[in-house]
Amino acid sequence: MAFTPKTAACSGRINAVTLGTGDAAIVLGGQNVLPFHTFDGPIENPPKIGVEISDLADAWTAPGLVDFYAGCSTMAQRAQKAASMAGADFLALNFEGADPNGANRPVSHCVADAVAVAEAVNLPIVIMGCKNMEKDAELFTKISEALQGKNILVMSAKNEDYKTVGAAAALAYGQKVCAETADDINLAKQLNIMLKQLSVKPEQLVMNIGTAAVGYGYEYVASTLDRIRLAALTQGDADLQMPIIAPVSTDTWTVKESSATEEDEPAWGNAEERAIHMEISTAAANLTGGADAVILRHPAAVAAVSKFIAELI
Repeated sequence: MAFTPKTAACSGRINAVTLGTGDAAIVLGGQNVLPFHTFDGPIENPPKIGVEISDLADAWTAPGLVDFYAGCSTMAQRAQKAASMAGADFLALNFEGADPNGANRPVSHCVADAVAVAEAVNLPIVIMGCKNMEKDAELFTKISEALQGKNILVMSAKNEDYKTVGAAAALAYGQKVCAETADDINLAKQLNIMLKQLSVKPEQLVMNIGTAAVGYGYEYVASTLDRIRLAALTQGDADLQMPIIAPVSTDTWTVKESSATEEDEPAWGNAEERAIHMEISTAAANLTGGADAVILRHPAAVAAVSKFIAELI
């Protein structure tokens, strides 16, 4: 007697959110099965990979990154190079240099960089701020205005500034907004509700529910991803059916396993390889937990995670 496996497609569905325009546009979400459960149903929109482009990339010292971006001196030039990377679906512009407690780059300079990138490449664009809320409010507003019509994603709206970011990016300029919380299903749901009450449409919302490098309290990330995806798919909770994006690179390249020199930790092996492995491991964990997109930095990590996705779809 032939064996007929039972399928378990879910009653709920993750919202489909489009980023970018034209042939290069991508869709996050849209599935009604658990992560990589292709035996339960088709996954129309496989997880996507973004490449981080920082305005402080001149400080990157990993040989693979230095070699890959050799000859690039601007964000636009690095963006063109990153766009050629096999497996790259979108670009994540990290304006960490705008931090008033750091390089304190003027917002006008950041806007000019974002415009230059948008003119140089056709891949969808994600905007990452400097984590200073006052500066980010101005940064997100000005870039959303300058890139109106480009269908970008702004990271991130938080509980403290969601009205400013939501009103500027989504309502005024029609961009997509990422709701950021820290590893708590209730906080994630509450922020989504507040953004929707602000009149931000569900199809304009993406979530960053919090991530961490594997080994650094990642069990909190894993349990939050599981709970959110189960609530969205099996319980039909519309307030948790937004796609999830995980900014992996900014967490993994700062931990000791990635940043410690070979002189300080000779037993740990090559420093760059450690960082790449940390990035790949964390991205894989996020994707199998339910993330619809990850942001990475190293070409080797992008290639490995792209292969990982392809072999599971």
